[in-house]
Amino acid sequence: MEKITKEKDCAFYASDYHFEMISLPYISKSIDENKEVIILTENNLENTVNTLISKMNLKELKKDKILNLDWKNNDLKKFKEISKRSKEDTNMVIFIKGKQNYIENINKNIEKWVMANKNIKIIDCYEFFEIEDKVEEIAEKYDKVLGTTRI
Repeated sequence: MEKITKEKDCAFYASDYHFEMISLPYISKSIDENKEVIILTENNLENTVNTLISKMNLKELKKDKILNLDWKNNDLKKFKEISKRSKEDTNMVIFIKGKQNYIENINKNIEKWVMANKNIKIIDCYEFFEIEDKVEEIAEKYDKVLGTTRI
């Protein structure tokens, strides 16, 4: 019997830069562990992540690996990749960043595209100002909440 490791975590961010600051340590660790990192985002993050990475004290190889992730908002292409990787039983970390409605829709689609019992960790990243009155209620539904100071 396959081990089910579909873990669900969440994070709350105030801006694109804040999201990137929260997620980058976790993304870096996932890359070191040879996990496939996929970022589903409601808006294109290419410019902000390029700016942020250029100012960070990271080895060039690590910067390249992070920048080579697809930071654009092209969900269909990424769903195809998720589906393909899930059939290969790849360990994946999927960040879903956006408004609450976007996150809910993406999660429903992931359930359709991904085969059952796969090694997938999903991290739903909510825009704080949209859901600030529901932060506690939302956080209770998750295994962990990522923050800016810890993973």
